[in-house]
Amino acid sequence: MTKASNRRETENLQEHLQRVIHLLYQHKLVEGLVQTQTMPHQEFEEALMHRQSLTELRTLLDKLHPADVAHILEAMPLEDRLLIWDLVKAERDGEILLEVSDAVRETLIATMNSGEMRAAAEQLDADEIADIAPDLPRYVLDDVFQSLPMEEREKLRAAMSYSDDSVGALMDFEVVTIREDVTLEVVLRYLRRLEELPDHTDQLFVVDREEHVKGILPVNRLLVSDPDAKVGSVMTTEMVVFHPDEKAHEAAQAFERYDLVSAAVVNVEDKLVGRVTVNAVMDFIREESASEALSLAGLRQEEDLFAPVWKSLKNRWTWLAINLVTAFIASRVIGVFEDSIEKLVALAALMPIIAGIGGNSGNQTITMIVRALALGQLNAGNARMLFAKEIGVSAVNGLVWGSVVGLFAFLIYRSISLSLVMTLAMMLNLLLAALVGVLIPLTLHRLGRDPAAGSSVMITAVTDSGGFFIFLGLATIFLV
Repeated sequence: MTKASNRRETENLQEHLQRVIHLLYQHKLVEGLVQTQTMPHQEFEEALMHRQSLTELRTLLDKLHPADVAHILEAMPLEDRLLIWDLVKAERDGEILLEVSDAVRETLIATMNSGEMRAAAEQLDADEIADIAPDLPRYVLDDVFQSLPMEEREKLRAAMSYSDDSVGALMDFEVVTIREDVTLEVVLRYLRRLEELPDHTDQLFVVDREEHVKGILPVNRLLVSDPDAKVGSVMTTEMVVFHPDEKAHEAAQAFERYDLVSAAVVNVEDKLVGRVTVNAVMDFIREESASEALSLAGLRQEEDLFAPVWKSLKNRWTWLAINLVTAFIASRVIGVFEDSIEKLVALAALMPIIAGIGGNSGNQTITMIVRALALGQLNAGNARMLFAKEIGVSAVNGLVWGSVVGLFAFLIYRSISLSLVMTLAMMLNLLLAALVGVLIPLTLHRLGRDPAAGSSVMITAVTDSGGFFIFLGLATIFLV
């Protein structure tokens, strides 16, 4: 094959997706025609384009990068997804399973027999097998484990021993190590004997005979330095290293802060056990961002867009049930002031404004706090200062926007008293939103929970009930 025929077409992903949809439509059209004909099924099917659509679809999929195929699978209803999955070459199954979301991976693995699952897993490195291991049946994982060489078994066992949010879970075992007492010419000859360098190799790790890390040799420095120079004279000892048990988000921050491509992972004895690369960090950041967005909306986990109704319900109903309870509470708050609303109907028209602006302000505060916690910018020393700052912002916003809605109420109802009540209620509800917007994520964080989990639902419930109570209470005291 030529290099051109081997090239993966990764550009214009949406065009590829539309092309796949079109080819699937053509295939279904042909299948529909076959079922309506009186001639033998096989003869008519051969007469109709000899399954040209499926052949063209298979050719297109073969050209795409595994990540692009994964994107297409995630964008397809279950029936079409499984048809495309059957067309993918078996030797690419492992790479694609690694790229798809957890929810979609479950649907694909459910259609595979034990031999297919084992073959897909054996295509991957130990750290990659650990990524898909939770979705594989135990007996398949045992078979894969037994089929690996002893060294790979130890790597797999180590990779699976770390929690998902640790550096160890991101660790790659493919590293190139060299000694400090050899010349750069020797290093270059050694590298030429390798079939290929591990992905994202921007530096070589200098170790002693006991695998203790002594420094790093950047590849660019290797290429431009005197070949007769010793590694020890060219290497640098200034480097970023991680331990497997460190938090992955701290490593992600370090990669962003220092513009890293790769970094060493060492154990408690400073022995090199692996490395972390920027692609693993980027995947972690993407997954964390998606998880945080889902948590804010009260979703427990990433959801397959085309999952069965019952499975989607289970993912969503926890916080919906909580939201229902808070909605009942808000309705009872309104019920307490039914007499006031009957006497001054304008209250019913104006109270959603107070609750809505309060909820929006609270969500802004929560977003800032969750982000500060994720970036490690919020601690016990500055929490009080940040709390005071958010109260100040809400007070000013309450005064400004409270005056705006107060003026709005006056222009409509020509009541100065109602206008002043609107202004005061807006200020108080925004202060309440700031208070709970800081306390909710901080409390969840202190309890060891995800600070974003359901925060949006909780803040909306508090600002709705609180906004109604504040506005209707003030109206009852000063107007009714």
